[in-house]
Amino acid sequence: MSGDGRNLDLLMNVSLGVTVELGRCTMRVGDVLKLGKGSIVELDRAAGEPVDVLVNRRLVARGEVVAIDERFGVRLTEVLARRTPRP
Repeated sequence: MSGDGRNLDLLMNVSLGVTVELGRCTMRVGDVLKLGKGSIVELDRAAGEPVDVLVNRRLVARGEVVAIDERFGVRLTEVLARRTPRP
């Protein structure tokens, strides 16, 4: 195995934070405190729009929400190109 392969193997068990963002909104603290079961929070996206997939708070893909056996998941529809590193 080459040196590059061993270095990549070291990274395979590193945990990353993955977040799926449906949308955003801004609310006052008082309005947040009034939220309860059944409350609806209006987001800045329409139903059916792609969701953002972030890894360690960096946008890496977009996808659609799917339901499988009463569980939710995300089907990736677009993987964003990597940014070229700064010189």
